[in-house]
This record gives sequence, structure tokens and C-alpha cells, in this order.
Amino acid sequence: MSKAHFGLIGLGVMGENLVLNAERNGFSSVVYNRTYSKTESFLRGRGSGKSISGAKSLQDFVDKLERPRRILMMVKAGAATDAVIKGISPFLEDGDLLIDGGNAEFRDTERRVQELESKRFGYIGMGVSGGAKGALEGPSMMPGGTKNSYVSIEPLLSKMAAQVDDGPCVTYIGPGGSGHFVKTVHNGIEYGIEQILAEAYDLMKRVGGMSGNQIADIMSFWNKTDELNSYLVEITETCLRTKDPINGEDVVEQILDKAGQKGTGLWTVLSALELGASVPTIYASLNARVMSSIKSQRLFAETILEGPNIKHFDIGKSDDGMSPIMDAVVLSSIASYAQGMELLRIASNEYNYKLNMPSIARIWKGGCIIRSRLLNRIQEAFQAEPQLTNLLISPWFSEEVNKRLPGLTRIVAGAAESGIPVPCFSSTLDYINSYRTGRLPQNLVQAMRDCFGSHTYERIDKEGSFHTEWLK
Repeated sequence: MSKAHFGLIGLGVMGENLVLNAERNGFSSVVYNRTYSKTESFLRGRGSGKSISGAKSLQDFVDKLERPRRILMMVKAGAATDAVIKGISPFLEDGDLLIDGGNAEFRDTERRVQELESKRFGYIGMGVSGGAKGALEGPSMMPGGTKNSYVSIEPLLSKMAAQVDDGPCVTYIGPGGSGHFVKTVHNGIEYGIEQILAEAYDLMKRVGGMSGNQIADIMSFWNKTDELNSYLVEITETCLRTKDPINGEDVVEQILDKAGQKGTGLWTVLSALELGASVPTIYASLNARVMSSIKSQRLFAETILEGPNIKHFDIGKSDDGMSPIMDAVVLSSIASYAQGMELLRIASNEYNYKLNMPSIARIWKGGCIIRSRLLNRIQEAFQAEPQLTNLLISPWFSEEVNKRLPGLTRIVAGAAESGIPVPCFSSTLDYINSYRTGRLPQNLVQAMRDCFGSHTYERIDKEGSFHTEWLK
């Protein structure tokens, strides 16, 4: 009996779809799940009649794979991944390759690469984006580890990945945990854009009095523009049009306003803080989810904390695409991408990842959750200037800022006067205004730090560090 080309551990939704993807592209597979009943159910169902076999034990699983073995793990991050590695390692041989396709913390991946490659096994930490549908039809994949390990699975990944005009949506990211770091930042950008669209919906509903279908019509209009054509705008329209079969109302309005998070948004913000990267739009989106989680407190606070009544300020008209709300969404989306790309640039220098920024933008253009037409502009910006410090100063993006900043300002001001929280819009406005200000008031902060702690300061007229005896 011939041995399988590809092995998968973990038959969750993503795992099932990825192995079906591999099989469809001509790679025979063997699957293993901690509970064998799940494996049997899959083989009787979606895996029936395909070049996929099952294994009852890790020893059996490894024995059914051709060498060098290529094994994709789709299990929970952290201890569960370590447990699988510990369990399978005794059965592996020189040159075998383990791939972690889950959302791992990049430092865990750094550690695992070092540990396993010291045993002469290959290890790849690979971010996978696209959700269940993308996993089946073609995701965006971000593999990091040693280059030789990537080369050994490139033919497989290139066929499994989403395909765009300039190639498959997969590329070698860099050494160590770089693949998972890039996926973490991808998810931070995703957090930002989801909250941005939610804020636009809230304003159109509460200020404009628009119905779900009317807001969906705006999303449809936006999705036809170069600035906002994207998967997230597309599915937002779908969500807003979907009716509840129970009462015929919009399903969105039946959903409790508590958003979950799986940690990647937090990892993005923590990494930014550690590296000194400014990501206020992304942070605001994370904090919005945290605020949503304290539902009972918010309901009580609503009864005792007073605020302004909603004022029906100009948020735009349907026939002009809801400008200035569109301005706010465009600039906040740009800011989310810009902050994510700046974090990647800083991390690349700090961790010696040597990230190829145009390639990262390219592989995000298909398959993944944040795919959008805007990524063409981002790719072009980094191709023109590989060491670009911030997208906001690239010509096309700076023109967008200059054109749309008044609209964003009106939206934030109007929302503030109406007592409606718009954390991403507000943070984006502060971010842009801070970035375009040549002198910020931190000179006073430095004076206070020197006054109470003798931390010293630099001067604008001469080199060196200085201290003043402020309290004479």
C-alpha cells in the first residue's frame, strides 16, 4: 500500500477543510484526531471516497506517511500544541517536518523551531487566514521557519493557497516565529476594520435612522469602490440583509452586543507596546470588544450616567455613498493597515526577520479575511519604497488623507456631541493629527520627568542630555 503525501492532526472545521483542499489538489492524505470517533465520522462523511485515510494512533499516523513526512497540526494554541509535539516526536526521523497552522503566539513558535531543529526535525509556524471557506477553497498562508523547511512544502502550499493575478497567496515569510507574527498583525488589522464598519453601521442606524437593508445598500456601493472593495465590507452587507426566520427581523438586531476575542488582537497590541509602534486604531478596536463584554455594567451605567441627546448631524446621503461617513471608514481602514505594516517593519528590524513588505501585501490580496483592493495600493507603495516608514506619507495615501480628513473630523465631532462612541474613528483622527504635527507637547512631559526624577532631556538647540534644577 502506497504511503500518503500529507498528514493532518486535528479535525476541527479548519483542519477538515485544509485536508480536503490538499486532497483536491492531488495530495493523498492521512488524518489523526485525539478522539478516533471524530476521524471515523469524517471518513464516513466529507472524506468518503477521497484519497484520505485515518489513523488510530500517532505511531500508526506516522507509519502511513511517506518520508520526509509533512505533518500539519491544526490544534489549540499553547499547551495543546506542545502536547502534540511531545507525543509525536519519538516517532519522527531526520528531515521530517511539523507545521503549526494554528494561531500561535510567535515566541512559542521561536522556541519550538529551536527545540525541534536541534533534533534535526523541520518546523514551520504558519499563519492561515480565510476562515472555513478559505481553508477549503484556498486560504492565504504565512509560513515562517527555516528556508529549507519551506522549500520542502512549497509545491503543496502553492497549490492549496488562494490564487491572484500575481501568484499564489503564500510565500516564505522569514525565520523563527515570523509567520505567526505576521498572522498576528493580520488579525490586529482585521479587528480594526471590523470595528470601523460597526461604528459606521451604528451611526447610520442611530443618527440616520436607516434600516438594515438601507445600510446594506451603502455597503454594496462601498464594495464597488477602489478604496473600500473588500471581503469584510462584502460580508457586512450579507449580515445586514439576513432576516431571522423566527420573526422576520434583521438577524443582526437579535444578536447580543458582546464580542469575543481569541487573543491575537491582544498579542498585536502587546507587541506594539514592546516595540514602540503606534497602533491606536487597532488598540481602540480591541478595547471596544473589552467594553462590550461588560454588558451588565453598561446597562446599569446607562440608568445613572447622563449624556447628550443624539443630534441628527450630517452623516451623508445615500446617493453620495454616505460621505462623510465613507471618508471616516476609508481613513480609519487605511490607518489600520498603516499601523499594522509599521509594526511589521519595526519587528522585522528588531527580530531580524527581513520581511518582504510587498510580498506580504500580495499574499493578503486573496483568500484571507482582510483581502481588499486597497492592498494593491499598499503593495505598490512598498514596491516603490521598500523601507517606507508609514503608508500615510506615500503619495496616493497622503492624497486620501488630505481629501478625506475634513469628513472624518465632522463625523468624530458630531458623534461626540451626540454621545455616541466611535473609538476607531476618534483614535484614527488623533493618530493622523498627531502624525502631521511637527511639535507635540511632550516637551512639557520631559520637563516634568526631569523635575521629579532627574530623567534629563534633549534640547532643540544643542546636542547632548541636560538636567535643570527645577525646585530651587
